[in-house]
Amino acid sequence: MQDYIDEIVDMPLFSRIQRDKLPTMLQCLGASPRSYRKGSYITLARDSIQYVGVVLDGGVQMIKEDIWGDKTILVFMKRGELFGETFSCGSMMGATVSFYSAENTRVLFLPFYKMINSCTMACEFHHRLIENMVRLIAAKNVQLMEKVEITAKKTLRKKILTYLSFQSDRAGSRSFTLPISRTELAEYICADRTALARELTHMKEEGIIDFHHNDFKIL
Repeated sequence: MQDYIDEIVDMPLFSRIQRDKLPTMLQCLGASPRSYRKGSYITLARDSIQYVGVVLDGGVQMIKEDIWGDKTILVFMKRGELFGETFSCGSMMGATVSFYSAENTRVLFLPFYKMINSCTMACEFHHRLIENMVRLIAAKNVQLMEKVEITAKKTLRKKILTYLSFQSDRAGSRSFTLPISRTELAEYICADRTALARELTHMKEEGIIDFHHNDFKIL
């Protein structure tokens, strides 16, 4: 675990926990790292999830797939963010979504029951860990609310504009870089990939937006 201290010391989950206490805490929690290749599943729907995953690097998608194989991206998790916490702390026996490695990804897994129960080795910092986790769960809820607001729009153009508005607000500028590909964006806003590309072109021609690859500007 000593090898991971430099990577996690600045992550939100470990905020306000002294660096020299982290090795003891990770050992006490039973933390375990694991790597995943791009395009692999970390967990599948209906799997029993008993761990909270912390993204060390790469990216994880929370996805929902229907019986016909159609996929919808619900949330993206990047470095320092959590996944699996909803199902590991809930009463459901299995997850209702899958977690997918969108790129080569490394994850640090923490047993949920150890995170929420006091321990003898690192109990001094345990309440801080719980507070940090609650804040991250709240941030995830905000992301899901954004997803609901986007998909609730009646037209594809309004869905695109709402998504771009969120990205602009997050960047604090009318110019920003999208964190996902066109295919991922189509899956996220529940749209056809070709229709998305066509609508983006129309919006560019009408002077509403400008873009080059993933660099966008709201005009």
